[in-house]
Amino acid sequence: MTFEDAYGKLVSFRIRAFADKCMEIAEDPAYDGMGFLEKVALAAEAEDGVRHDRRVAKYNKEARFANPMACVEDIIYLPNRTLSKDTVLRLHGGDYIRDGRNVIVTSLTGAGKSYLVQALGNSACRRGCKVRYIRHADLCRSLNIARRNDGHYDLMEAFEETGLLILDDLFLEETSVANVTDLLEIITHRVDAKASIVIASQLEPEQWHLRIDTKIIADALLDRLVHNSYKINLEGPNMREHCASLPAKRG
Repeated sequence: MTFEDAYGKLVSFRIRAFADKCMEIAEDPAYDGMGFLEKVALAAEAEDGVRHDRRVAKYNKEARFANPMACVEDIIYLPNRTLSKDTVLRLHGGDYIRDGRNVIVTSLTGAGKSYLVQALGNSACRRGCKVRYIRHADLCRSLNIARRNDGHYDLMEAFEETGLLILDDLFLEETSVANVTDLLEIITHRVDAKASIVIASQLEPEQWHLRIDTKIIADALLDRLVHNSYKINLEGPNMREHCASLPAKRG
C-alpha cells in the first residue's frame, strides 16, 4: 500500500486532520528526528484539535446566541466601568458550572450585560458544556405557543436539562402567573440538579417583585436563584456608544 493509499484510507475513516498531519510529517524533513510515537501523537493532537473546534462550533450554534461572536477575550475593562477582570476570568474558568452556582448580572440598558453573559456562554461551549441562551420574553412566548400545541412539557424539559441556561432581560416586562410558574418550575428543577443559570436583568433581584403578582412565587424564585449566585452590578459608560467609536465592536 502506497502512502497515498494509506492517506485515502485515513480520510475514509473520517480522520482527515490526522491524515493531513501524517502527510505533513512525511513530507517535511524537520520531523525526521522524531520517533514514531511522537509523530503519531502529533497527528492525534491535530485530529483532536479539529474535533474540539467542530464540537465548539456546534455547541455555539445550538446555544442560539444573539451575538455568537461574544467572547471573554474581547471584553473591555475601562477605569470607570465596575467590571472586575479577575471576576470575569474566574467565571471563564467554569468552576461555577461544576459547582452548580448561578450568575446574576444587573445593569441599566447599554452597559454590556447581554454581551457579558453571552461571552460566558461562549466560554462554557469551549469547555464542552451545552448552552441555551434566550431572552425571558422569548422564553415566555415559546412556552405559550408550546402550551397551545401540546409541546409545553417537552419544551420545559429542554430548558431544564441543558447544561447551562442563560436568561437575558429577565423581567424586562410584566409576566403572567402562568409564565412565572413555568419559570419557577424550570429554575427549581435546575437548582435541584445543581445546573447553573446565568441571568441578565435591568432590575436588581429585590426589584423582581415588581414584575410578579404572586408574592409566594416571587419569594420562591429569589430563594432559589440569589443565595447561591455570583452577582455582578455593571455601572459605567454606555458600551454601545463606546464601541461604536472602535474599529471592531466589542463588549
